[in-house]
Amino acid sequence: MTIDMATATLTSKGQITVPVSVRNDLKVDAGDRVEFVLIAPGRYEFVAATHSVSELKGMFGKPAKAVSIEQMNRAISSRGASAR
Repeated sequence: MTIDMATATLTSKGQITVPVSVRNDLKVDAGDRVEFVLIAPGRYEFVAATHSVSELKGMFGKPAKAVSIEQMNRAISSRGASAR
């Protein structure tokens, strides 16, 4: 197994240019969003965040029971009130 490595330099404004090879591999382009995910203290993973929410449909299977909007709103309200 070979490990590919790309390097970028941080500017004084806190910006970096993502190397072309990395952009191509992640299939990201100008205007696309990326995320920096903390995976360990001092270690982040750079992840493309270009997928739409609709692509997540079915990822977690069917819920055990259906929940109405009213039930969701009550649960959100009660948690909000208990956090104060």
